[in-house]
Amino acid sequence: MTRVLYTAFDIVPSPKGASTHILHNLRGLVNADFDVDLITPNDGLLPAEDTIEGARVTRISQDLTQNFLARALHFGKAVLSHVAVAGRYDVVHYRNIWDGLHLAQAKKSFGYKTLFEVNGLPSMELKYHYPGIGPDLLMKIKEQEIATLHLSDAIICPSHVTRDYLSSLGVDRERVTVIPNGVSPSDFSPSPLPNRDGRVPVMLYIGTLADWQGLDVVVRALPKILEQQAVRLRIVGRGRSRQRKLLAKQIRKLGVEEHVIVQPAVPHHEIPALIAESDICVAPLGLNDRNVTQGACPIKVLEYMAAGRPLLASNMPIVRELVREDMDALLFSPNDPEELARQALTLLNDLGLSQRLARSASERALTRFTWHEAQKKLMKVYEKLLNQ
Repeated sequence: MTRVLYTAFDIVPSPKGASTHILHNLRGLVNADFDVDLITPNDGLLPAEDTIEGARVTRISQDLTQNFLARALHFGKAVLSHVAVAGRYDVVHYRNIWDGLHLAQAKKSFGYKTLFEVNGLPSMELKYHYPGIGPDLLMKIKEQEIATLHLSDAIICPSHVTRDYLSSLGVDRERVTVIPNGVSPSDFSPSPLPNRDGRVPVMLYIGTLADWQGLDVVVRALPKILEQQAVRLRIVGRGRSRQRKLLAKQIRKLGVEEHVIVQPAVPHHEIPALIAESDICVAPLGLNDRNVTQGACPIKVLEYMAAGRPLLASNMPIVRELVREDMDALLFSPNDPEELARQALTLLNDLGLSQRLARSASERALTRFTWHEAQKKLMKVYEKLLNQ
């Protein structure tokens, strides 16, 4: 039986999209009759050892008083120590450089093939979470990313924008397979739009409060929408204290507190109900290097679509890889609150258009962007890798 080590510096399970992605990848690997070990960090609440989706799980303890980089480096060392005593693996599959660089450098010594799953690169993303991080450190991290990319036997990523960026770093495009994120039809099925008679419609955002998400654009658009139409903005997601404080300050400054609900992230199984209660779902991704240069594949967009809700999203390549403008969603110029407001009012005032967009988007997501399809593509990468 093929033995696989899958490592991720992400808490699993958790409300984050990364956790959803990891769980569905695990399911695909186990269903292919692979013997899978998953190593992730521990949040101090989950058991040190576990079984998820048929895979054995080892969670590495963390000292939560340490900063992110110290914890990441500790995780990397712990993973390498595990490999040294765990016996032979056929494939080692990693999602980050913290353990990925060590694992790629050691592949000949331990005799395994390596797969680098690139969903985001810390040299691009850390500055949004930790604004005080210096350019010299980010450059050093980028050098480690490039080394890990070039040492890995195969690479997967979720968007063509990401593949183009990896190619710009000198990676052969033929070594990179694009596997978009997905949805599970059993979790996200379309439902009728809520009755609007006598009810204030709801605009919903689900996701992190990271700066690249463009939430400030939605909040700035809200007063312009309220001039013509009552609406409530519901924001559900996890964020650092700094991000929550900035969001609350902006909401107060614009005087829209009574029209905005901000609540913490919820378990993934509660998301379909939140979407079903909404009238419009928004993905206001900002115009920044994380979205435009590095790329991504927003799971929220696919889940909104599958659940049959009209989608309002930033008009950028990572979105257009998933939706057809004016067929599956209305798009607006990134960072433009006036156009966001105009498009939101179009949806709020035209129920027929909202229904047509929602039906088209749901059919597209549930036929083209499922986790089952993603798993099949992942298995083809594994088959090729094991036959090299």
